[in-house]
Amino acid sequence: MNFRRCLSLLLVAVAGVTAVATPLTDLFNERLKSVVAVEFFVQDELERHPVGVQGTVIDTAGTIILPPASILPAVSPGQLKDFKVYQPGSTDAANAVYLGQDPLTGWHFIRVEERLRSQLVPITNYPAIKGDPALSEELWGIGLRNRDESFMPYFLSGRVALITRLPQKTAILGNEVAGPGLPVFNSTGQLAGIAQTSFGQSYLLFSRNQNGNPVLLVNVEESSVVLLADEVLPYLGRIPRSVTGRPIAWLGAYGLQPLDPEVAKLLKLENQSGVVLSDIMEGSPAAAAGLKERDIVLALDGQPLPRLKPDHVVPGFFGQEIVRHQPGDTIALTVLRDGNRQEIKVRLGDEPKLPREAERHYFERLGLTVREFLASDGITQRIKPSEQTGVIAQFVKPGGPVGTAGLQPDDWVREIDGVEIKTYEQALNQLHDIDAGKQRPEVVLLVSRGGETSVLRVKLN
Repeated sequence: MNFRRCLSLLLVAVAGVTAVATPLTDLFNERLKSVVAVEFFVQDELERHPVGVQGTVIDTAGTIILPPASILPAVSPGQLKDFKVYQPGSTDAANAVYLGQDPLTGWHFIRVEERLRSQLVPITNYPAIKGDPALSEELWGIGLRNRDESFMPYFLSGRVALITRLPQKTAILGNEVAGPGLPVFNSTGQLAGIAQTSFGQSYLLFSRNQNGNPVLLVNVEESSVVLLADEVLPYLGRIPRSVTGRPIAWLGAYGLQPLDPEVAKLLKLENQSGVVLSDIMEGSPAAAAGLKERDIVLALDGQPLPRLKPDHVVPGFFGQEIVRHQPGDTIALTVLRDGNRQEIKVRLGDEPKLPREAERHYFERLGLTVREFLASDGITQRIKPSEQTGVIAQFVKPGGPVGTAGLQPDDWVREIDGVEIKTYEQALNQLHDIDAGKQRPEVVLLVSRGGETSVLRVKLN
């Protein structure tokens, strides 16, 4: 533990026993009621993996938001087990249930059992900063130690160094100011925002025998990145209707790229943001509306895309604006095609099945979980929906037969023993036969990875 954190812990401990508490200490102790530690397990084919994160209470029903990075995208809701919620400084656990992930904010939502709710205070009970915090303004927040230290809270603070849009309005502070997923306040206790997963910081590592090598360090316990209150409060009501997060609006255009500055200059668009559509999925709403590859989107529903820096933030903004809608909504896109502007109306669809929703099955003898081939896999492999066959290796057991043969997670299995796999059900039937055939010495798989195809001989005995 570094000196600054030790000092913070000491100050909090001393403040707790001081006869006359300072106003900031009062605010700190009050705001502790809005933060929790959360533990749960991710169950894979072999074992349960413990996960520990931090969350913020958002309503009196015991709803808590967790950072987007808390759960990997391919983890299905059925793999999430035994959510437990802890108040700062306590190891007394309360049960919670997983509600799902909001596709717009990325937050995961859980709800704690009723017995703990009366001891929690939603962050909406506190006033929020109007507008943006000022540059150099000091903000503070809460960090939580790990279970072996009873989730002891400690005080953090930092000054605002930069306010930018990524694409949401975000404050970057000079020091870590809170644990990821926890609220941040100003000196009067007004809500400034919620800390995000911290950015990596680049360093040069030197030794006596070599020159400096770049190293990227990420603080997973504390963050200096704060999503501002104006980007938080309007979306706290986006509690998912289902654990899958559906419904999710879908356009069907992929590979979005910012408009290159040199191209923008040639097209006389120096003062205009644009998003270039690289891939249009066959059968998607974008294709049905007549959008084409290399179309440049300049406006959405009559509103020009904002000028954001860095340029790669603009496609993120455009994607979020799509997700704000519902399947069935109609949007109007102003596009530049062959030097001419035109307005194209698109009726949005429902997002195709996501990896967390995919059907999957584990085969013990092979040490392999396969899942159905999804639309997103077709985009990755750059093949049309009509050409999509086979299955995807979802899980490969380390040291198992297929792992020893060289198969890796996310490999595309196209043939089994020389037979082309056209459907997920066909793959299951063949793999079930192989798994049950105790005398079978090997199986041959044709797989693709990164555009390269290879044959793997899997020894079973």
